[in-house]
Formats: sequence, structure tokens, C-alpha cells
Amino acid sequence: MPLLLITANRDYSSWSRAALVLLVGSVAIVMLAALAWRFVFPPRLLTFADGIAGGGSGTSRPGSGVPFGTHGQRLDVWRPAGPVERRPVVIFFYGGGWVAGDRHAYGFAARAFARSGFVTVVPDYRKVPEVHFPAFLQDAAEAVKWTRDHIADYGGDPTRIALVGHSAGAYAVAMLALDQSWLRAEGVDPHIVRAAVGLSGPYDFYPWTSDQARAALGNAADPHQTQPITFARADAPPMLLVTSDKDGTVRPRNAIRLADRLHALGARATLIEYRGLDHAGTVMALSKIYRSRAPVLADSVAFLGAHLR
Repeated sequence: MPLLLITANRDYSSWSRAALVLLVGSVAIVMLAALAWRFVFPPRLLTFADGIAGGGSGTSRPGSGVPFGTHGQRLDVWRPAGPVERRPVVIFFYGGGWVAGDRHAYGFAARAFARSGFVTVVPDYRKVPEVHFPAFLQDAAEAVKWTRDHIADYGGDPTRIALVGHSAGAYAVAMLALDQSWLRAEGVDPHIVRAAVGLSGPYDFYPWTSDQARAALGNAADPHQTQPITFARADAPPMLLVTSDKDGTVRPRNAIRLADRLHALGARATLIEYRGLDHAGTVMALSKIYRSRAPVLADSVAFLGAHLR
């Protein structure tokens, strides 16, 4: 429904007109964001609405479009505003089914963690159809290498790094945390990952039932080598596995099965299933606008704080 603004013919001052435009614009953005929750998930819109709602207050972005890796990838760095020194670090990997997404669209997530006290890195990675498995994992490992080598320049502590991701990004998080070969291939000690948080991630989904999974991973010689659960191990870093009961895209069984496997091996894993959230809802709840839907940010920050001391 279009938003109609009807005013009397009055002589408003420039400041009054500007305030009126800002108010109407803010209402419109919140309305669009509400529609986004109900019908579609455009993360760029949510990032814009989150900024209007004040989600970016208390944060800064000292690194924008910073090059890394060997294939022209770029990343952004967010952090708390003001002097920052030796803060814990989050590398956030966004989702998009291995075919979509970019770092600009997930400013709301980066700002949420930055405002919570973390220096936050959001890297881009190559996607289908340009590449297939394992290129996006190699890009993710290169992002960890860059963070190790450069995050101190932005006030981050390279000895306190955690990985956080949603959907396909959570897949990358789990693979880097569990299969040590990806970081070792980049000359990075896998133990650099002190904790990992996966939001609505696919961890045990072979045989593939979606065209996206087949397009991204179907070229693998051994499909089981694409599954994070294959690499579950007793000495894995602590993992928080988040899912939701309304997720029809990545079924909750993925997180449940991985948590069960890790527990059986003696690894440290925490499973949270939120009620009433769908697949996009777990990451949207990081934004200021939807934070009241579920304590995803608070639970993630508490978990990270406990393991990045």
C-alpha cells in the first residue's frame, strides 16, 4: 500500500520540512522492513533501515573494500567507535546459497557485532556459477589469513578470532572450524579459530536435494568431503549452532545432528533452536529493528565473550 502524505498549505521552515521528510522516510523504511520480514529478505534494505533506526551508532568502518586473497576479493572492517585496541575479532560470513550476497548488504550484522565490542571483518567470496566447491572455502580461509596478518592495524587482537556465519556462510564457518586442511593450506594454524557460531547452517545435507547445493558442490569427487559433519572432532573449537523451528530452507536437523556428533566425541557444542523464526529470521534478528524477535545477538555475544577472554 503506498504511503500518502497530506499536508495543509502552510509556510514550513526548511528545518521543519527536512524533519517532516526524515520522519516520513523513517516510517516508510520501517514499513518496508516489516514487509521484508513477512514476504522477502532483501538484506540491503535491512541494512539501510537498520542505519535509520540507529543500528550504526557507536560504530565505525575504518576499512572499506580492502583487498585480500588471490582472486580480487575485498572485505570491510567494522569496529566500536573511538579508540580501539586489542579487541576480540569476529569474521562474519554472509549467506546466499553460494550464488548471492555481498559485504555491503550485511552492514547490519557487522554493526551489531562491532557495537557489542568486536572488531568485525566481513569478506566477500566467489560464487556459483563463476566457481564451485571448494573455491568459496579457499576464499574464506584467505580471509582468516588476512585477519591474522592485518587485524591488529584496526585495533583487533589476532589471538582472539571467532568465526560467525549465516546459511552458506555458516557452512563456511563449520568447514573452517572442523576441517583443518583449509587453513593449513593458507599457512594458518587452525587453532587460531577460538570459537565458531553458525546461524541456520547446512552441516549434514547429503544426498543433495536442492539445485543450489548440486550446483555448488556437485563437482566434488567425494560428496562426503563437502559435509561439515564428516569432520567433527573432539578437539574442535567451541561451537554455537543456532537453528529455528520455522526454517524450511535448512532444516533444524542439520544443527541437531552436528551438535549430537560433537557431543558424542566430547567436543564443546551448544545448540539453540529459536521458536517462531524462519531461515532468514536468525540473521535478521541481529539488526536493531528485529532484535526483539529473538535474542540471537545477545546469545551469540555471550557465547563469544566466554571463549574469547
